[in-house]
Amino acid sequence: MTEAPTTRIPTVKAKWNLFLISFTILFFELTCIRWLGSTVVFLTFFTNVVLMACFLGMSVGCLAASRKQDFINWVIPLTLWTIALAFGTFAFYRLYGRVLVDVGGQGSPQQVFFGTEYHAKDPAYFVLPIEVLASVFFALTALIFVGLGQIMGRAFNQVSNPVIAYSINILGSLTGIVAFGAASYLRTSPVTWFLISVGTCFYFVNGSRILQFCHFLTLLVLVAVLSGHGIDTGTSKVLWSPYYKVVYDTATRGIETNNIGHQWMVPIREVAPGYVLPHLLNRDAGGVPFADVMIVGAGSGNDVQAALTQGAKHVDAVEIDPVLYEIGRRHHPDRPYDDQRVSIQIDDGRSFVRKTPRAYDLISYAVVDSLVLHSGYSSLRLESFLFTEQAFEDIKRKLKPNGVFAMYNIYRQGWVVARLAKMAEKVFGAKPLVLSLPYQSEITPEGDQGSNLTLLLVGTSPSSRLDAIVAKLKGDGFFWVNEKPKWNEDVSAFGSGPPEVRGALAKEWQKIGLADVDTSGVRWLPTDDWPFLYLREPTIPALNLRWMLLVVVISLALLSLFVPLRSSRPNGQMFFLGAGFMLLETKGVVQMALLFGSTWIVNSIIFFAILVMILLSNVFVLWFQPGRRWIVYYSLLLAALLVNYLVPMNSYLGLSGVSRAVLSCALVFAPVFFAGIIFALAFRGSRRPDIDLGSNIAGIILGGLTESLALATGFNSLLLVGIVFYLFSALLGPRTATVRVP
Repeated sequence: MTEAPTTRIPTVKAKWNLFLISFTILFFELTCIRWLGSTVVFLTFFTNVVLMACFLGMSVGCLAASRKQDFINWVIPLTLWTIALAFGTFAFYRLYGRVLVDVGGQGSPQQVFFGTEYHAKDPAYFVLPIEVLASVFFALTALIFVGLGQIMGRAFNQVSNPVIAYSINILGSLTGIVAFGAASYLRTSPVTWFLISVGTCFYFVNGSRILQFCHFLTLLVLVAVLSGHGIDTGTSKVLWSPYYKVVYDTATRGIETNNIGHQWMVPIREVAPGYVLPHLLNRDAGGVPFADVMIVGAGSGNDVQAALTQGAKHVDAVEIDPVLYEIGRRHHPDRPYDDQRVSIQIDDGRSFVRKTPRAYDLISYAVVDSLVLHSGYSSLRLESFLFTEQAFEDIKRKLKPNGVFAMYNIYRQGWVVARLAKMAEKVFGAKPLVLSLPYQSEITPEGDQGSNLTLLLVGTSPSSRLDAIVAKLKGDGFFWVNEKPKWNEDVSAFGSGPPEVRGALAKEWQKIGLADVDTSGVRWLPTDDWPFLYLREPTIPALNLRWMLLVVVISLALLSLFVPLRSSRPNGQMFFLGAGFMLLETKGVVQMALLFGSTWIVNSIIFFAILVMILLSNVFVLWFQPGRRWIVYYSLLLAALLVNYLVPMNSYLGLSGVSRAVLSCALVFAPVFFAGIIFALAFRGSRRPDIDLGSNIAGIILGGLTESLALATGFNSLLLVGIVFYLFSALLGPRTATVRVP
C-alpha cells in the first residue's frame, strides 16, 4: 500500500476543512441513523447498528489517511447504492410478504420485539435472519464513512497543534448536532438531510464531478420516493416526526410508524371495546365514573375519547410524539382533542407523571409500545422506564384514594403478563385483576398471548372499586362486552350469559372473566437500572451475540483492506480512552432519560452537553498547559466514576427541577471532563494525529459492543467496565506511542 506524504498546513483553509468535515460526519451520521432505521424493516430493533458502522468507517478512514487513494470519491456512489438497496428491501418486503425478517426467533423469544410477526414454521415463508440483513447495511454504511474518516485524518495532520485541531473537530460536531436538531424540530424531510450531508461532500471530492453530481441527483430522487414527506396520494400521507416515519392511511385511518402498523383511529361507540373496558367494568360494578384521568401513550386519541364518553371531567393526554397527536386532532372521527376537558401533554410519560401536581382516579398505560429504540446509543426503548418498579411507585403516588392503574396491550408472551402482574402486586400490595379478551381462565409464562388483549387493573389498597368488580365477576361469572361498545351503554353486562339488547347480535358479545396468572417462574422484575420488561432474563440474547460476532468479522475485514498496518501501530491508550468514553456516553444518555424523559430534545441536549464538556477539557489544556500528571487526572476520573456508580440513578428524582438538573449533570459529566483532559494531554504530543484519532474511534466500537452487557447486568455496571477500560488506558499510556515502523 502506498502512502501519501503528510504535510502540516497551519492555515485558515486547513482549519476550515477540519471544521467542515467534522460537521459533515456528525450530520451524515444522524441522517443515516434516522433514515435507515425508518426504512429498512426492523433495523431499529438493533442497538448501535448504524452508529457503530459510522464509527468503524471513521476509524478505518483515519487509519488509512496516509494512503494515496482518495476514498472520498466513493462516498456519494456508495450512498446511492445503500439507498437503492434500502429501496429494494422496502419494496420487496411490501410486494412479496412471504419473506420473513426473523428477529431473534419470536416464536419463543429471549426478548420480545413488537411488530415482528412470527411465521417461521410456515414453509411458504423464506426466513431471513435480521443479523444478516443488518450486517449488509452495517458494512455499506461503514464503507461510506471510510472516505469521510480519511479526509478527517488528513485534516488533523494538516493542523500543527493537535489540541486546537481536536477543538475545531468538536466545534464542527456541535454545529452538526445543532443543525440536525433544528432540522428535526422543523420536521424537514430526509431529502433535506441528504441534501446537506451528501452535498457538503462535493467540497472534498476530486474525481469526476459530473458523474458524482449524477449520482447525487439520483440518490435524492430515491430518497424523495421512499420518504414521501408531505405527499398525499389520496389514500395515504407521509410525515416525519422526531421519532418515526409516519404514514397515515386516510381510507382506513391507520397509522404506520417505520413501516409497521402502529394504531388505528376508530369511532369508539362502533368498534374496539378494549378502549372502554376499564370504564365499563367500573360502571357496571357500581363505581362512580373516573373523573380525573391520565392516559400515557394517548396517541391519536382512542383512549381519550373512551374516557370522555364514560364521563371523565378532566383528561391529561400524554403523548411523546407530536405528529401522532396532530393526526388525531385533525382526523379522528370523534374529535377527542377538540374537547375542552382534554389537556394534551407532549412529553415523556414517566417525566410527566413525576412532574404533575394533580392526583387521578384512573391512570392508564394505553397500548404503550414504541417499536423503536430510544437512541442509537443504548438498548433502551422509548417506553422502557415506564415499566419498572420505580415507575409503578410513581404511578401509585399520583393515584387518589380508591384510584385505579390500568395497563393493556397485546403483550405477546405469557411471561410478560406474569412479570407485570408480579411487579404490580409488589408495588401496590395487592394482586392485580387480570382479564383477557378473548377470555382465558389461566395465563402461564409459556403461553402465547399474541392474539389476546390483556388488561391489568390494580389500585391503592384497599380499593372498593376493584373489590366490587371482583365480587361481581365471582358472583355472576363473567362480564360481557359487545364488539360495538354502544350496545353496552344502557345495560349492566355482568352475568352468566350475554345481555339481551334489541339490535345486538348474540355472536357480537364476548365474555370476560378473571384470569389466574402463574407468576411462580418470574424471578426478575425490571428496575430503573435494568429496565428491560421484554427481556425474559438478565442475559445477552443469542441474537445480540451473533450480531456482535458479525461486527467483529466485518471490522477486521475492513481494517485488513484499507489500513496500512505494517507502517503504523495503533495507540493502545487512545483505544481504551475511546472504549471508556462510549460507556460514559451511554450511561449519560440513560441517566438523563430517566431524570428528564426520553424525548428527542433531551437526547440532543445530552449529546451537545457531552461535546461541550470535551471542548472545555481542551480549553483547560490549552489555557493552563498542565503537565502530563497521569496519576492525578486518572485518579480524579476513577473517583468520579466510583461516585457515579455508588449514587443510584433515581436518587435525584425527589429534588426540584433546577437542583435535579445541576446536581445530576455535575455528577454525570464530571468523568467526561476528566477523560477529556487525559485525551487532550495524550493528543497534544501526537506525531500521527490520524492514527491516534483512528485508534480512539476504534475503541468507541468496543465500547458500543460492551454496552450490551447492560442487558445482563444493568446500566450501572457499565461504569465498572468503564473503570477497567480506563485502567488499561492508564497502563498503556506512559509506555505507548505512535511510531513509524520501517
